[in-house]
Amino acid sequence: MQNIAFPADQSVKNLFGDDPELDSYGPIGLINEQLDPALAERVNHQLSLRRQAIALERPEVLDIPGYVRQDYRIEVDLSRFDSGEGKAHVIDTVRGHDLFILTDVLNYGAHYSRYGSDVSMGPDEHFLDLVRLILCTRDSAERIHVIMPYLFEGRRFRKTARESLDCGAMLRYLFSLGIDNFITFDAHDSRVANAVPSSNFESFPTSYQTIRTIFQTIPDLRVDADSLMIVSPNEGSISRSIFVASAMKVPLGIFYNRRDFQYVGESLNQIETRTFLGDSVEGKDIIIISDMLDSGRDLIASASELKSRGAGRIICAVSFAQFTEGIQPLRQAWESGLIERIFSTDMSYRPPEVLSSPWYTDIPMADDLALLISALNHDASLSRLMAPAARIDQLLEEQKKKILPQSSLTDKQLSFADINPQNPL
Repeated sequence: MQNIAFPADQSVKNLFGDDPELDSYGPIGLINEQLDPALAERVNHQLSLRRQAIALERPEVLDIPGYVRQDYRIEVDLSRFDSGEGKAHVIDTVRGHDLFILTDVLNYGAHYSRYGSDVSMGPDEHFLDLVRLILCTRDSAERIHVIMPYLFEGRRFRKTARESLDCGAMLRYLFSLGIDNFITFDAHDSRVANAVPSSNFESFPTSYQTIRTIFQTIPDLRVDADSLMIVSPNEGSISRSIFVASAMKVPLGIFYNRRDFQYVGESLNQIETRTFLGDSVEGKDIIIISDMLDSGRDLIASASELKSRGAGRIICAVSFAQFTEGIQPLRQAWESGLIERIFSTDMSYRPPEVLSSPWYTDIPMADDLALLISALNHDASLSRLMAPAARIDQLLEEQKKKILPQSSLTDKQLSFADINPQNPL
């Protein structure tokens, strides 16, 4: 427990906020079988390190049974019958535990055998496995927290015709099963919380982690109104883009998609027109902000239009990358110079071919998930995680210091030497 260090913004003191005496609600149990194994391992490891760090500052927590452990994971069996029917078996005890079920409904890297064929698991199957895990543990666990980074059916959040309101129905169902908290990240529209107005639903932003990773990967990125612009590729990402542009104090651009219909012969065809609203992008680096990368067509179309207007480097930052049509279109966009790099959180499954691509960078979230789990276990305030503006300001100050033009420093040195010729610098 001696080589433990965390970033200054994620210290043990910040975990407890203004009340460092909050007690643990109970021993933590992690069910992360539905995550990509690499992420599941990292979350458990970071949680173990964080608890060791707390023990160094508050040795009395070592007297709490199960507080500091190497492994917080609960073993479960989510295998399926040959017909494809699911089942869940929780092997380790969860009695009295503060239970955290982490599920990635986009984990198409999970497979099972159905009638002799290898089948990739879909979001609906992952969701039903989550339901089964809740049913297995509700009677024994002290509390159940569901952490679902990508909000299942999050794009089905409003009704415009005879459509199913899947996301609201999903939330109501989970809370009816008796869960205590539901946590997601960058929900497509967080107003879906109105479906469960008296329940604990939170959507956490990933803007701070995104900006931090971009600065670490592209250290020469200049952050000022003449050098950088934030762009929303569609109307759905406007609010997220407004926040990032405001936090970074740079201009905002928006692509507005208009759909018209016209007859071609006797067929009625839909015509989509993209209009860019914003200042000149000539010579500026661009960060395109979106909650998800689906096929990638929106990002590629936006990048192509911006390049035609004279934009510099184009960086795409998304919360979740799905690559539903494979990585070839994005690879070609990178090879042709349209896109400099794509950033996405590691909270959803990315295939090996994506992880090994030179144009892709993960936004690491394991330590943030561990911090969130520890905070919930202590019933600590989550306001610092929900409002990252102050941490972003600190990042911006550090970035500006890194890219301070050497010419400015040289000019100051020469000026001082001229005034003080006997003490040249």
